[in-house]
Parts: sequence; C-alpha cells; structure tokens
Amino acid sequence: MPHLRAGSALELARLQGLVTARDRAWQLEVERHRARGTSASFLGPEALPWDRFVRRVRLDDTARRCFATLEERDPETADWVRAYVDGVNEGLTATADAVTAGGHGSTGAGGAVGTVDVRGTADAGPQAATDPAAPDPRRTVGTVPPYPDPHATAGDATAGDATAGDAPAGPRLGPAPEFARVGLVPGRWEPWTPLAVWLSTHILFAGFPAKLWREEAVRHLGPESVGLFATDGPGTSGSNGWLVGGERTGTGQAVIAGDPHRFIEDPGVYQQIRLACDEFDVVGLAVPGVPGIAHFGHTGTVAWAITNAMADYQDLYRERLRRTGAGVEALGPDGTWRRVARHTELVRVAGEETVEVEVLETERGPVIAGGPEGLDDGTPLALALRYPPRVTGDLGFSALLPLLRARRVADVDRAFDVWAEPVNVVQAADTEGGLLHRVAGRVPVRSEANRTRLVPAWEPGHEWTGWHEMPHAGLTDGVAVMANQRGPAVDLGVEFAPPHRADRIRELLSQRREWSADDMSAIHTDTHLASAAPLLDHLAALDDLTGPAAGLRDRLLRWNRRMDADSREAAVFAALRSALVRRLAAQPAFAALTTPPAYPEVLLPWLNLVARVGFALEHLLRAEELYGIDRPALVREAVEEVAGQPAGRWGDTHRLAAWRALPDPAPQAPALSGDHDCVLCTSAVPGWTDLAARGPAARYVWDLARRENSRWVVPHGASGHPDSPHHHDQLPLWLTGELAPVVTDWAHLTKESDV
Repeated sequence: MPHLRAGSALELARLQGLVTARDRAWQLEVERHRARGTSASFLGPEALPWDRFVRRVRLDDTARRCFATLEERDPETADWVRAYVDGVNEGLTATADAVTAGGHGSTGAGGAVGTVDVRGTADAGPQAATDPAAPDPRRTVGTVPPYPDPHATAGDATAGDATAGDAPAGPRLGPAPEFARVGLVPGRWEPWTPLAVWLSTHILFAGFPAKLWREEAVRHLGPESVGLFATDGPGTSGSNGWLVGGERTGTGQAVIAGDPHRFIEDPGVYQQIRLACDEFDVVGLAVPGVPGIAHFGHTGTVAWAITNAMADYQDLYRERLRRTGAGVEALGPDGTWRRVARHTELVRVAGEETVEVEVLETERGPVIAGGPEGLDDGTPLALALRYPPRVTGDLGFSALLPLLRARRVADVDRAFDVWAEPVNVVQAADTEGGLLHRVAGRVPVRSEANRTRLVPAWEPGHEWTGWHEMPHAGLTDGVAVMANQRGPAVDLGVEFAPPHRADRIRELLSQRREWSADDMSAIHTDTHLASAAPLLDHLAALDDLTGPAAGLRDRLLRWNRRMDADSREAAVFAALRSALVRRLAAQPAFAALTTPPAYPEVLLPWLNLVARVGFALEHLLRAEELYGIDRPALVREAVEEVAGQPAGRWGDTHRLAAWRALPDPAPQAPALSGDHDCVLCTSAVPGWTDLAARGPAARYVWDLARRENSRWVVPHGASGHPDSPHHHDQLPLWLTGELAPVVTDWAHLTKESDV
C-alpha cells in the first residue's frame, strides 16, 4: 500500500498522482477515456453506448466548468489538483515511453488520445487496432509528520509504496499488458480530468433512470406501482455504515465501520493509501484519479465515513424540440421557443465506422435521449437531464483539502458543508468524544413531480427554486446505523433500500454493550436474509404439497435463513426465488413492461422487468392484491420445478463477477456468501443471474482509541498491475471477511519502491 510523505500538501499531491499512475496506469487511462467519451476507440463497439451518453450529457465540459469555478473561488485547491495531475502525467509519461519502446501502441494525432476539438467536434482518437481477431472488449524527500500515532516510531523521511513486514523490494514492473492488447499509449491528463473522473464515477449514482421505470410503470399499471416497485434497484449503489460511540466500546473511544457497495471492478474503485506532510497524516480509501481522501479517512484524531443517502437530485425533463433553418429550438415554460445549443462530435470505434453524435442542450440541461425526431423507435420524446454540477459549476472539491486537515468533528462538518455530489450520509467521530451523523450534498428544491417522474419542460412549476438544508441526526443508545434505508435523508429521496440490513446491524450491535474494532468483521460478514420471510410465508401456506415438493417445503421452513456459500438450503431458496420471479415477470399484467421505449442502452438496466420484479419481490408478495395474479399458484409451480432439480451449494452459482475493461483470459470467479439484503451484500439479480457484480468494494474499521487498531481490506489488492504480487493478495482476506491491519508506524513498513 502506498505510504507517502512530503514537505507540503502540494508535493504530497504530486506524489499521490505519481504513485497512482505507477500502480494503476491502465485503470487511470480507462477512466480518462470513459470520462471523455473516447473509450470505444480502443475497447470497441460495446463501449459505444457509454461514450454516446458521456458526450450527450456533456460530462467533460461540466468538469471543465467546475475546475474553472474552483480556480476562481478556491485557487489553493485548484493548484493542489494541478499538482496531482502533474504527478499522474509524470507517471504516465514513463508508461507511455515504455509502451512505445516496446512497439505496442500509438498515441494518435498530435500525441494525444481522443482529443476534443474546441470547436465542438471530437477528434476520432487513436488509430486503434482494427484486426477482427483482436480480443473482444467488455466493458520523495519529506519530513516526519507532526501528528504521529501514539505508539509510532518515526522512520526515514521518504515516500513510496510500502508493506508491513520484511519483504524485499522487487524490480519495477513494465507497462501493464493491457496496453499491448489494444495498442494504446497513455494520454495526457488535463487539470480538470480528476473532476471528470469523479463525475463519470457518480453520474448514475443517484439512479435518475429509475424515473423512466416509474413513468412506464405508472402508464401501464397505475400510480400505485411506484410504491410497489420502490426498492434499491439494479443500478443503484449503496453501503453499510455504523458508528458506535465511546459509551459502547471497551476503550471509551468511538469506532466507525462499514463497507461501500459498488460494482466490483478489477482494479478496484478504492485505493488504500496514507498521505503525510507537515500539515496532516491521513490514512484512507482514495478514488484512483482523484486527489486526497474523500469518502473514508482517519487523521489520527478524527475519522469519517459515508453511505449513499439515496437522495434524488437529478431531474429528467420532457422537451418539445423542433428543427429550424438556424438549428434546434425548445419550447419553454413561458410558451416561447428558445434556441438550443447544438454541435456534433465524432466518436471513433475500434474496428467500425466513426459515429457522429448530435449534442443538444436546452435551458434545463443536456438532452441525453431522443431529439427533435424522437427516440430511435419513433417514440416522440426528447429528455434533458438537469444535474447540480452542470447548473452551479461546482463539484464540491473544496471539501477535499479541509478533510485532510481536519482535527475534530467540527472540521469534518464544515468541510462537508460544501460537498456537492453524490449526496451522502456522513458519520464521524473524534478523540475528544465528538460525534457527527449528517447528510451532505446539494439537493434542489422543486416540485414533488420532479422527484418521481419525467416532467414537461414547457409547463411552469418545475423550475429549481433553491437548495435544501442538509439534515443532521443523532445516535440512538450510543449507535448510529445507515444502510441506505429511510433515515435522515428521508425527505430528500424517493426510493430507499429495504430496512433489513440496517435492522440486522442494529440487532447485532444490541446483543452486547461493549464493542471493539476487532469485533466488527463479524458484522461485516453476517449472512442472515430477512427478506426471505414473505416467500417462506407463502411456502408455509402450501400445506397440501406431496413428494419432493413437500420435502423441499419442509427443508426450507427449517432453514436458518443464512446465505452461506456452502449452504444447500440457501441454494434451494435462491433457485425457488428465481423461478418465482421469472413466472411473475411473465404474467400478462406486466407484458407491456417487457419492451421499454428505445432509451439509450446505458439507461436500460433500470427498465429490466425481471430485475425490477426480483428486487421488489418482497413487496409484490405482501401486497393485498397484485393485478389479479394468483401468487399461491405461481409459488406452487416454482416449488415443483425446483424440487425436481439437483441441489448444489449457494457458492456453486453465487460467484464474483468483477468488471474489467478487458476480459481476463483466466478470470477468477470465487464462491461468495451473502445476498442483496444481507449485511454481507453481494448482489445477484434474482430471476436473471446468481453471479454478483456488486458487493463490498472495501471494508473498513476506524478506531479512534488508537489508529493502528484500525482495519481495512479491498476485494483484490493495492496494485492494478497483473504482474504485481499485490494485485490480488487481499482477495483471500476479502472472501473470508478478514481485515488487514492499518500499519502507520514507519519503522514497521518495508520500502518497496521510490517515487
């Protein structure tokens, strides 16, 4: 893990960028292209839908605007971001030189990959390989820190990657092999690229496409369907987080623990890192490509963590557009037609023809679907997305340096006052007994209709009129728990996660009065599935089953409801659940929802009927009436189907399906415990697949009594290079629920490389 020391925050930012580029050059290059909408130039046609979306939503331009605002309002942070980018470019230049020397790639015209013409037409990007046999794409000198841990011993003042123990330093690795596979040379980062990476990572985080689902559900099923299908949906990211106050720990100091749930990527979305200079000494989980430590950090005297607040802060407007001799116009709420900003961009696609994308932006925001001619299937629709950074030109990066400098909860609280997105619930504690439980972010004040469905841009009453005050909350019996359920952000959102994970964490914490950092992994890995109850209740009511079906019923009614990888009962339950979901989704009442309008492909996961039924199954089974559907009969059919199948173990089919930009020729797909509504949230999609693409993207325990008692782990490892010994060395820990120690004594670290 990188442990970096420098004499100043600026030099430290450069070092963070440099070591990230050396450890994760391929990941950074993929993220840069994804943020600019040029990834299809080397990943091929499967990346085109994402590139189209990024171009149309004007993501890179929004990042430029936000960086310009940062330069104007907070030049110190802007310089700090520039220093990080300087480090990234230094590291990527070395990789580019190595790739070029090996004859593995081309930078394209002007030495830049996928450059964007300031006139608005995108350069085609690199001369990517067009071989039809090409692999199919998928997706230094410092000072001793002034705030050491109480038991730390100052080591030599250096900066570099370090590991605990006596492992000898290894040779520097060559460029990641992925560059050679696609014939790519790393390009140059711009000062706003970290902001673009942040936006790219979080633009879909709030799940605005769920409004498309609600629109279709209401149109075909009626308004009651909004609540019936409201749940933590197929594309939403969540988290577990809990804060245990000093009154409930053996040390008298607070402990913060949790795990963010995201799509599991390889390399991972979180980077374990330590950043130390004259001003601060912080350990935490950074986002590769973004300076500092935004989400999860421990400064020695204060620690913080976040969960997704499930707030709704992005709106979709139905636009009326028309073409004129001068361009495109949109009908506004005052009844007048106004000029729409318009230009075209070219997206290069490896192995295929270049694609032209028309980019439109109304006064509401960028048009992300449809246009004057409607959707591709002829549906007369154009949708504009309004999202806070596009409106304000502020992405909240001014919070990042104050977080690193924080000494007390009050400092963390002030830093998050300027947070923008995503909207999070923050938990923090300090060594003086201070505690914090609040919502942070920017949520617009607007009509209730904006929050739930598509709204007409040409009608008044749907404007943004201000910003909500962010609520604060307290602890209950010395504990605060957030797992995306209805909590302090209840008035800011529409769909929240079911309460099962939060209720289970509270139940576990209530089983004794005194807790320690070492106890938290047992909570992280709890596999009890409370949401199994409605299906098991229906099963219990089938008292006339015979033969194998009766045996299956009795077996599941005796089951402990734990989704353990080696459990045969868990496998049988999951098979029964999927069989029922498929039958429900096939009912004539839902037939109109099987083929949604031709929305952009990026948005379609939110409209997948099977996924929607699978995640809402609990509600659908408990509803008094469900559109005339005979649910007991469907449960009976599902039982009879599953009873005739051989029974394996849950881990036989419930396996990790990590996302990689390029497919791994020998992918690891280890068996997993857990399920969507377990605290160990490894999300399959019932009725669709038992594979888990989402899960804990990291686990952490922050101990305020002594930072070195803290723990953490990520799904794979600290390095993004497949030839590094630290590429996947944490996977065994992550799979078993073990946590690695947070080592902060410089004398206990073995230096592996210089930066």
